[in-house]
Parts: sequence; C-alpha cells; structure tokens
Amino acid sequence: MPEKIPIQWSSPEEDAAITAAALSDPDALPTTAEELAQFRPWRLRLLPPPGTPKVNLCIEYDSDLIDVFKATGDGWELGMNAVLREWAIRRGYLAPPE
Repeated sequence: MPEKIPIQWSSPEEDAAITAAALSDPDALPTTAEELAQFRPWRLRLLPPPGTPKVNLCIEYDSDLIDVFKATGDGWELGMNAVLREWAIRRGYLAPPE
C-alpha cells in the first residue's frame, strides 16, 4: 500500500491571501443567502430510483471517514450511498435522476 502523504495546511497568512484573491475574482463571489436558500438536501435529489436492488458488501474504509458519516446521525449509510451516486453521476457513469 502506498505511503499516506500528510496534509499540509496553509498558514493564517496564506489563508488570508487566498481568501483575498478569491474575493477579488468576479467569477468566484461568495454565495448569497438567497442562493443558499435554493439548495436542497442530498436526500431529496440523490435517492436511487425506486426498485433499485441493494447489494451487501464487506469493504474497508478509513475509520475517520466512517466517523464523519456516522456523525451525521441516523441514515448515515444513505449519505455514503448518495456521495457515491453523485460521484458516478458527475463522471457520467450513471444518468442523473429525473
């Protein structure tokens, strides 16, 4: 297995410079409250089509990743399924929901 490369976090100064550069880009303006109000939860838009069969697998994930999903509460497995579905849709492996 390849060696894990540690995450290198930016310093507060680097973060401030990145934020200032992003805010100066007219194509990358912050999301407004009105735009945020239009967002819909993944549960409403990424549920599998009715009748989609389920498959039981034995698979290993990093424990910190599983902790993140479990922290979302009941139905965390649906959240993982939605993330994987969105990944497949964005790459053209699955058709988007109608």
